[in-house]
Amino acid sequence: MVDTTPLTRAVEQFADRLRAAPQSRLQRGAAGEALGLARELAVRAQRLEAPGAPPREMPDAGMFAVADQLTVAAHDLAVVAPDDSTVTEAAHLVAEAQRRAGV
Repeated sequence: MVDTTPLTRAVEQFADRLRAAPQSRLQRGAAGEALGLARELAVRAQRLEAPGAPPREMPDAGMFAVADQLTVAAHDLAVVAPDDSTVTEAAHLVAEAQRRAGV
């Protein structure tokens, strides 16, 4: 069984910080960074779930929804992660995106 704790903890921390961030911080790029990450995690999950099928792009639901979109995408990936390296790589992506977002 794959331990997805590193990914889910990292995402929960990032999402909590996004929810607590002021609107100005979200507008200055934090929301865009989080949406980009959510889209990447969603594509990775879709490729694992349905290899060969074209991935669908996660829509932009607005800066106040991006924390939830990120959480959903990460949990989708955690459910289908085939091994620990997938989880480790995704957790690293989350940490890097959070650093770039400045939250």
